[in-house]
Amino acid sequence: MRRSAIISITLVIALTACSGAMNAVPLGNSAQQPGLSLAQQSLRPSAAELGLWPRAGQAERACADAHAGYAQCLALVRTDIHGLISPNTPAGYSPADLQTAYSLTKYSSSKGSGETVAVVDAYDDPDAASDLAVYRSAYGLRPCTSSNGCFTKKAFGLQGNSGWGEEESVDLDMVSAICPKCKILLVEAANNDISSLAGAEKYTTARAGYVTNSWSGNEGSRTYDGDFNVSGVAITAATGDNGYSKTAQWPAILPSVTAVGGTTLSSYNPRRETAWSGAGSGCSRVYAKPSFQHNLNTGCSDRAQADTSADANPNTGVAVYDTDGESGWLVFGGTSVAAPIIASVFALAGNRADNNDTHLYGHKSSLNDVTSGQNGNCGKPLCEAGPGWDGPTGLGTPNGIAAF
Repeated sequence: MRRSAIISITLVIALTACSGAMNAVPLGNSAQQPGLSLAQQSLRPSAAELGLWPRAGQAERACADAHAGYAQCLALVRTDIHGLISPNTPAGYSPADLQTAYSLTKYSSSKGSGETVAVVDAYDDPDAASDLAVYRSAYGLRPCTSSNGCFTKKAFGLQGNSGWGEEESVDLDMVSAICPKCKILLVEAANNDISSLAGAEKYTTARAGYVTNSWSGNEGSRTYDGDFNVSGVAITAATGDNGYSKTAQWPAILPSVTAVGGTTLSSYNPRRETAWSGAGSGCSRVYAKPSFQHNLNTGCSDRAQADTSADANPNTGVAVYDTDGESGWLVFGGTSVAAPIIASVFALAGNRADNNDTHLYGHKSSLNDVTSGQNGNCGKPLCEAGPGWDGPTGLGTPNGIAAF
């Protein structure tokens, strides 16, 4: 698998509470521990509960750079963590950690039945179903399989790609973490050509009320915009992992899509969160300012991203199980983590966005306002977090489901 150079990512906040404990605990391998079922392991505390997470380190892009006309997946995988951080515990935030951070615990346990969250990615991952089963079993989530009608996969091709396979594992696991009662539809475009992904999106929006896209390309041609503008379907897309850019990321920049930025979730309980330096933000050069942003100072004369956000810093990343890339328990970050989290919160709320974010912007007081951190040098509000809307985090992160 081709990948770009390793990215060294350093937390801007001290993690003194857990640094000593982490240094003392060797990483285990990714195999199940002898004599202890995964279900039993799920009853054990998470890495965060044990004081072993977050943890600063290095990460690299799961997918190779993409040329014009192609999309890049936005998963960032930790290169210094592979396997278990203690004998029975994966590194990274668990489903319970994320639900606690975003005040979703009671909703995740009671809502989502009958809703379908769809994941659109590229290339075929033959291990998607089995990897998903391991993740859900490890955290005590009910099985989501084709046999019980919970998991469905549509592959438009047979070609594989390990980087995109890792992305698929991230997306499926994050949907499971936030909406364990939801059905999941995985749609795999034949490749990462924009036309192929748009075709997969068109197929998906006819079959699911909530769709997440953890990939992007530069805005420009409007050829496929209509495939991401479907009445009664809430669509999320990641804003990218390169911080502020003069070129907005598509499809996140579309007014019909919820653009999802990223944060550094330095503590899940109590929640402590700042804007992540890698979270994408920017102004459109193509799309006019939508009505829901008219009364905001976004620093843009036209459409601005992001709209909302969730954890994305690999230093405060999430546990994921994958065997298509580097086999076993891994830790991921990137706005590709945040996008499926937000799509799943929409599903918990049962509110299918009607081609715009009017409801979200009308209920901004029901979000966690992220007021510190930055992703570039263009100042407030496009690069620096502050009260109200800002580029890296949008209106903020979930605080229950009222805003969605």
